[in-house]
Amino acid sequence: MNQAIRNTWVVIIAMFMVLIAAISIIQVVAADTLKNNDFNSRQLYQEFGSARGPILVDGAAIAESVESNDDFNYQRVYHDPLLYSGLTGFYSLTYGATGLEDKMNRYLAGTSDGQFVDRIVELFSGTPMEGAQVELTIDPQMQQVAYDALPDGVTASAVITDPKTGDILAMASKPSFDTNLLAVHSGAKASANMEELQSVPGLSPYVNRPTASLAAPGSTFKLIDTVAMLESGQYQPDSVLEVPDSITLPNSSTQLGNFGGGICGTFDQATLAEIFAQSCNTPFATAAMELGQDRIRTTAENFGFNESFDIPLTVSGSQFPEDMDDAELAQSALGQRNVKATALQMNMVAAAIANDGTLMKPQLIDSIRGSDLTLLEETQPEVFKRSTTPEVAAQMTQMMRGVVEGGTAYRAKSNTVDIAAKTGTAQISAETDDVHSWITGFAPADDPQVAVTLVYQNIDYDTGSALTSTKLKDIMEAVVTQ
Repeated sequence: MNQAIRNTWVVIIAMFMVLIAAISIIQVVAADTLKNNDFNSRQLYQEFGSARGPILVDGAAIAESVESNDDFNYQRVYHDPLLYSGLTGFYSLTYGATGLEDKMNRYLAGTSDGQFVDRIVELFSGTPMEGAQVELTIDPQMQQVAYDALPDGVTASAVITDPKTGDILAMASKPSFDTNLLAVHSGAKASANMEELQSVPGLSPYVNRPTASLAAPGSTFKLIDTVAMLESGQYQPDSVLEVPDSITLPNSSTQLGNFGGGICGTFDQATLAEIFAQSCNTPFATAAMELGQDRIRTTAENFGFNESFDIPLTVSGSQFPEDMDDAELAQSALGQRNVKATALQMNMVAAAIANDGTLMKPQLIDSIRGSDLTLLEETQPEVFKRSTTPEVAAQMTQMMRGVVEGGTAYRAKSNTVDIAAKTGTAQISAETDDVHSWITGFAPADDPQVAVTLVYQNIDYDTGSALTSTKLKDIMEAVVTQ
């Protein structure tokens, strides 16, 4: 009898051990797998109705969960969504999560490793857990200024960064949209709203244009060419170069010329600094063919081209191609053909020059705190690339000043701020007169506080040319003196 009792006791203990092991596996080991399973609708509904953490700008919520009276306990609400939709993305029961709502989900939902203790307390106490607070590097005043620099009805992006730290101070785009339309609890309303949003020309609710939209950078790419030229030791800012009106591309009858009606047609020779200020095409194309594609590509990659990374939003890799013949290289050196860049990439080029040749990794997250304000993570400045030498960066700064003083960005000349910049115009195709108009630069030139990049896509030349320099000036005067 005693043996039977002992056997029963052993079986009971073994069953308890199996039960405890199963609970441990489900609650800890397999928790993330189960939560992220596409068929786990219970988890999706539970998270959607939970107290999701806020996304903050200067301490104020731009996305937060508020109590709701419908089938869910909480409703996700976005404040100033037109300013921030590209950054926050949306959190939708119907369409899932995008932007920071997706990339920072484990913190916002309270499932990160740093919130493990909070989850244990929730498990035993039954107290609903709140997600972490995600503070951005964005400056709200600069964000408004950047957004206002983009006219309605135009596909455009604006980026402002701190060259010394890599902090993204503003990142805006148009057309924008109200993210609250996709956060509604009704699937039918969300679907109808999504259909309406997708009918807006140039708008994709899934895309943050400054980090994901690739466009030909035009003559802003001459920043890369010029750095490569100076680094080669074969050129100096005062080197005198030939400036033919046009050149015949190798192994073809195709003519590559300077901009029609521009100043470049008024002289046969000029210094590198002068042709940079006036953005003459033919000497840059010739120099690129002489230096070779490997040197140009290496320089481009030193500034971040051909590399995708996260900020934590995914930044599409800007493109400088391989295996080109000389004719293709000549066109690519002008930021045309298959060369593509994001607005953030061209901002990184200007920022690296502004920071004595050192490119800091762009950062969008300042800090992450638990619901009790305990610091979970804090972002520190990080060197991303040694793009060029301080000596070359200083030479580039002086030449970029010349672009504003008497070159293609003369409209950006300010009486209050010393601005260094480079303009760019990229032809889209032979079938249209529309272009991509770019400008990227920094200020003050002698002690840069901000790097600013603007791109207006699919716009007529005259409008784009007027917008770039004047809007850059407006932004610099507004943010440098604030």
